[in-house]
Amino acid sequence: MYDILLHTHSILRWIVLVLLIATVIFSLKNWLSKTNLWQSPATKIFTFNTIFLHVQLVLGFILFFISPKMNFDGDWKANKIISFFTMQHVPSMLLAIILVTVGGALAKRRDNITMKYKLIAIFNIIALILILSNIPWPYKNVGAALY
Repeated sequence: MYDILLHTHSILRWIVLVLLIATVIFSLKNWLSKTNLWQSPATKIFTFNTIFLHVQLVLGFILFFISPKMNFDGDWKANKIISFFTMQHVPSMLLAIILVTVGGALAKRRDNITMKYKLIAIFNIIALILILSNIPWPYKNVGAALY
């Protein structure tokens, strides 16, 4: 069960990144071109982006609590894996998902369509930076230790 969830979480990361990058591109393009159209393809990408981020969050929390590597006995702060996930990965991913959700909610309340795209672009760019900087990539010591 743990391995299936871990691999699903790892594969879903790529879908989340593609959707997040697409959201940033669509929102920047429409914001900078000052379009007056709230386009259906863009709104679908924004919606799927938020949905997949929340699914990823649920999977991540399940993995965090069932992982055999999350052993908090002894000096857990000295363990690189536990320290990375408790102090960096989980808080930054949670903050990124909150940013995307809040940015989308604020954008929905705006009447000015250019401002909608601006809010989505800004909040999603910050979220993308947070996510990219705190994914346990294989070249990081913690990423290689997961598998």
